[in-house]
Amino acid sequence: MRLIGNYLSPFVRRVAVSLITVGIPFELEELSVSKNPDAVKKHNPLVRIPTLILDDGEVLVESFAILDAIDEIAGPEMRLTPPLGRERRQVLKITAIGVGSMEKAQWAYYEGRYRPTEKIHQPWIEHNEQQVLGGLGYLDELAEKAGTDGWIAGTSQMTQADITSAVAYSFVKKIRPDLDIANKVAHLAEFTERCEAMDIFRAAKIPT
Repeated sequence: MRLIGNYLSPFVRRVAVSLITVGIPFELEELSVSKNPDAVKKHNPLVRIPTLILDDGEVLVESFAILDAIDEIAGPEMRLTPPLGRERRQVLKITAIGVGSMEKAQWAYYEGRYRPTEKIHQPWIEHNEQQVLGGLGYLDELAEKAGTDGWIAGTSQMTQADITSAVAYSFVKKIRPDLDIANKVAHLAEFTERCEAMDIFRAAKIPT
């Protein structure tokens, strides 16, 4: 199994951590869309990462769909998103808020990276950053309730909500350092520190 992408992408990273968590072996084919678009396009017509190539050659795209397949492969005892009911909806909701926070941080970052200086729209950057803080603030409240050894969704074991929340925090902290999220969402920061110390996260470490 091959995972196409790199760990600076939070979408790639949450897939990698999930694979490691459920014990599915894979090889990382480290590619950047901006640097190697043709290499990515060979596997994904959208030229996006992550892309997961299964052992039989089947290609999976988009992290949410890949994670659903990982749960299916892992089986009912190891799956990271509950199969049904209120618990499933709660995990999916929290995961969606984590993903939204990643996306909004990415949009704010891209505004400064890809637009000419004279065309950068600061209010748009600030709008996206406020949405980031809103999402992380929600996760921070859940992290406070979880305490020093609980999980974000209130479950008895780690779920996709925890993986995506921690990955989102680390990503935002890296690419939007001026937001000072370590102080603004201190409970989430502590929760992420606990997660990042785990072997499953350290094995897919975000680049420094």
